[in-house]
Amino acid sequence: MLAVRFISSLILITFVILTIFLFPDWFFCLVLTSMTALAMYEFYSLVEQKGILIFKYVGILIGVTFPISIYRSFEPTKGWELIFIIAVVLLIFILQFTRRESDQSVVGVSTTIFGVLYISWAFSFLIKLKMISDATLPAGSLLVAFLLLVTKSGDIGAYFIGTYFGRHSLIRRISPKKSVEGAVGGFILSVVFAILSKFYLPSVPVVHLFILGCLLGVLAQVGDLSESLIKSDCNVKDSGNLIPGLGGVLDLIDSILFSAPTLYFYVKKFLI
Repeated sequence: MLAVRFISSLILITFVILTIFLFPDWFFCLVLTSMTALAMYEFYSLVEQKGILIFKYVGILIGVTFPISIYRSFEPTKGWELIFIIAVVLLIFILQFTRRESDQSVVGVSTTIFGVLYISWAFSFLIKLKMISDATLPAGSLLVAFLLLVTKSGDIGAYFIGTYFGRHSLIRRISPKKSVEGAVGGFILSVVFAILSKFYLPSVPVVHLFILGCLLGVLAQVGDLSESLIKSDCNVKDSGNLIPGLGGVLDLIDSILFSAPTLYFYVKKFLI
């Protein structure tokens, strides 16, 4: 399993590097939109296993509009995202009116909307990061690379340190295999790689890299634990089996869902 995980990771890393730095922006958007749809499909499928009635395909269709709208710079108003979310809530309720039964209406509506916000809205911040253009900052591609490097180094560190040195369970009821030692080790690696990023982000002060390393290091693990909580509630080990050795797409991006918006807002607030 470790060999399969290594091979899958190597292929993914190569593909990610090519997508970020060599392929055009439209391809980057296409990849993220596809991953959004797949991750939302996995999430909604998990929820359906609990017998909750949701609007799976409507939710996915709404979800893919976020990254596409951002890439196409479709912003009819300054607060278009908020207006869009309100429109989504209205649409889901109207669809709920068409059902014969009212059982689990609150859970169904809430879960459908949650899937859009939790996955699509949060993940679309990768496109916002890539499209950042400012004379005082490196190219947006490097910011995306920074995000992935810091979050995924923490993931890898937590996995290996937890596997070989983990003795104390972090939150046993959510994920029995996650340990305090792994969490600490993953956090330290995230901070270290954030500081080392000074080599390709020379214009960003080290103090900001350190702060971002701490923020992203914590939020990446919170994102991972959050998905583990969902999987624990649905009694599954992985969100899917699309990626050999690594699980599903949602398993792959869970640590990014909270860290991507955080990095974007931090950059906009303190670095531009």
